[in-house]
Amino acid sequence: MLQIKNGLIPGQGGLIPGDLYAENGKIVPNPGREGDEIIDAAGLCVLPGMIDIHMHGADRVDVNAADQAGYDRISRFLARNGTTGFLCSILTDTQEQTAWCLRQARQAMDRTLPGAQLLGIHLEGPFLSAQYKGAMPEYLLRAGDAALFRRYQEIAGGGIRYMTVSPEVAGVPELIQALRDDVVIAIGHSGCTYDQAMTAIRLGAKSCTHTFNAMRLFHQHEPAIMGAALESDVYCEAICDGRHLHPGSVRLLLKCKGWDRVVAITDSIMAAGLPDGQYKLGVNDVTVKDGDACLTENGVRAGSTLNQQQALKNLMAFTGQPLHRVMPLLTENPADLLDFGGKGRLLPGKDADLILTTPDGTVIRTLVGGRTMYQQKLS
Repeated sequence: MLQIKNGLIPGQGGLIPGDLYAENGKIVPNPGREGDEIIDAAGLCVLPGMIDIHMHGADRVDVNAADQAGYDRISRFLARNGTTGFLCSILTDTQEQTAWCLRQARQAMDRTLPGAQLLGIHLEGPFLSAQYKGAMPEYLLRAGDAALFRRYQEIAGGGIRYMTVSPEVAGVPELIQALRDDVVIAIGHSGCTYDQAMTAIRLGAKSCTHTFNAMRLFHQHEPAIMGAALESDVYCEAICDGRHLHPGSVRLLLKCKGWDRVVAITDSIMAAGLPDGQYKLGVNDVTVKDGDACLTENGVRAGSTLNQQQALKNLMAFTGQPLHRVMPLLTENPADLLDFGGKGRLLPGKDADLILTTPDGTVIRTLVGGRTMYQQKLS
């Protein structure tokens, strides 16, 4: 039994004083008996652990090259920054390397990691537009192919939970229709028309990848993919690092979509948590300068160096809203999009994936399944 005492817990209208109890990795009602472990959370906010559904690496580990030691390293880094669950985003690569990545991810999903837990795989490509490839290697992109996806899913043991596709690529509409019950599909890296995007959404696409980035922008005569994402009820990813999106763009997105349809992601690469220098993103060379990651060959932005703790603080600064108001963008919304029913909320029966933070969002302690995976050292 775990008792977290004297914390500030999200309630009706804000954070209210209260206690939280967990047993066997789950949140439970007040048990009415003494616990085996008591955590004094006086002055701290007790919140659901954050979930990052789009990240390519951290702490010198690139997902496209991550072995089991690499996943342990990523897991620890994420826990230090308040993330309790994540998807590994596999960048478009050769079929052989993609298969290797899927096997590594499957193995990591099948064991308990030392920090944040790997909840599944995000396949970013290969069914993407060459014109809006961003940091994708163009020579590896290809037409929609449901059979290839199913081979990948078999290798992954069903672990691919999320996939980004471009609606205008040949075969992709048919792919969405064929796979919509097997994987959550996002649209992105796309120059598609408004009608093509809306068709993809009607066929079953549920999300938009790093909204406003690597896509055809809005025009009053052709709203394009951006217009469709804003008008429809799909979820919209947002990279809130202050580089990919101006704070005003974040506020606009929230106003258009509502606070229950925006998912804050990091899109982080192996440089997250590290100084400026030379890094990799899949097969690409990346240069990080002043914390900004760009392809070395052409300066195109290539993911971010963001972590979710900083994203949380940025969102508070961008919106002027308090911690409890911003938190669902990193907890409830990703859990709802990917149907992680046991996560994202502090309710009896949910997983005891928790973080203790200061009111400004600084992570003091991270628990996964009721077990402490990170605790800030006292100075």
